[in-house]
Amino acid sequence: MTTFRRKTLALALAGIITTQLAACGTVFYPERKGQHSGRIDPVVAIANGVGLLFFLVPGVIAFAVDFTNGTIYLPGGRAEHQPELTPDNINDILYAATGKQVDWSQQDITITSLQGHDAFAGFELMPAQG
Repeated sequence: MTTFRRKTLALALAGIITTQLAACGTVFYPERKGQHSGRIDPVVAIANGVGLLFFLVPGVIAFAVDFTNGTIYLPGGRAEHQPELTPDNINDILYAATGKQVDWSQQDITITSLQGHDAFAGFELMPAQG
C-alpha cells in the first residue's frame, strides 16, 4: 500500500471515529439538547448503531452522549416529572396565568383533549360575555 493511500485511509478513519465520538444526534440535531424522554429517533439510533457495528467503543460513547444530551429523542419529548392533570391542578394553573378560576360543577363546560401545546397557538383566553 502506498504512503498516500495509508494517509488517506488514516485521515478517513480518524474523521469517522471523531464523528462517532461527538455522537450523531448531537451533531445532526443540536437544538434537541435537554430533552429527557420521548420516542427515539430511528435515524440517530441507526447512525449510532453503524458506529457501534464498526467501532465498538466510539459507538457506545455515541449512544451514551446522545442519551445524556437528549438528542436521540424526537422533538416533543415529555418532561420526566409531568404533573397529573386534575381539575384542581388545572384551576391552579389557570389562576396563576389569568387570575380566573373555573367552576367545574357548571353544566355548560366543554372539555376537549388537544394534541400538544401547539394546538393553543393563536388562541387567547377571553372573559365570558354575560
